[in-house]
Amino acid sequence: MASPIDKGTARPGAVKSADRTVELLEVLSASDRRLTLTELHRELSYPKSSLYMLLQTLVARGWVEVDSDRGTYGIGVRALLVGTSYLDHDPVVRAAIRVMEQVRQDINETVHLARLDGADVVYLASRESEHHLRVVSRVGRRLPAHSTSLGKAVLSTRTPEEVDLILPDELAPLTPNTVTDRAALHEQLAGFRNVGYAHEREENTPGLGCFAVALPYRNPVLDAMSCSVPLGRLDPEHERQVVAALLDAARTITELLRQFGR
Repeated sequence: MASPIDKGTARPGAVKSADRTVELLEVLSASDRRLTLTELHRELSYPKSSLYMLLQTLVARGWVEVDSDRGTYGIGVRALLVGTSYLDHDPVVRAAIRVMEQVRQDINETVHLARLDGADVVYLASRESEHHLRVVSRVGRRLPAHSTSLGKAVLSTRTPEEVDLILPDELAPLTPNTVTDRAALHEQLAGFRNVGYAHEREENTPGLGCFAVALPYRNPVLDAMSCSVPLGRLDPEHERQVVAALLDAARTITELLRQFGR
């Protein structure tokens, strides 16, 4: 599965049926394949009969899809519609889109917008470079914050103590270059606080360098914008252009959000 779901104990004040519905949808959305009833039962530990009835209800409402031939379940189209609505109505995404497009045109590199969610960043918007056509969009996907420039940019706005509370005890590597030593990560974040932007090379994608700036329109900071550049194009002059464009974009987006009372 792509990302573990914290099932833990029942949440205080939670409505049991609603809590189970959300947990089920989270497990399905985190999986890279459709799951059988037995696999879901093993993952969630709900009574099998209750789990089956919940699945049937969600299938009828379009939140879950079922492959009757294989007996497997996956996330349904209704989830996509709700996710799209979230992006359509989010003021940060709406303010950032035009600015991101301008950055992409100015430097012709791929630009991303992401939000911190727990110990991960979730991609909210992307504008692709003309140099490269991505087959699968990153929008809606999540990556560990410690392995991305987006996550590092947001984490650099927090104190070391706050960072330790956000991140898991063990920092998993995505590539051989991912910084997984906590002391080294704290040292890296301290440097980013001083210069006002974050960067990484091949920490989550081989062959790519990435730069990011936090969007400090609210406290605590949750959002950041980044630019990904293939290492073959990443000379010092281009790096300066990318960083300058991102810093200018962050100022513009922050002013827009404050102007319209985000």
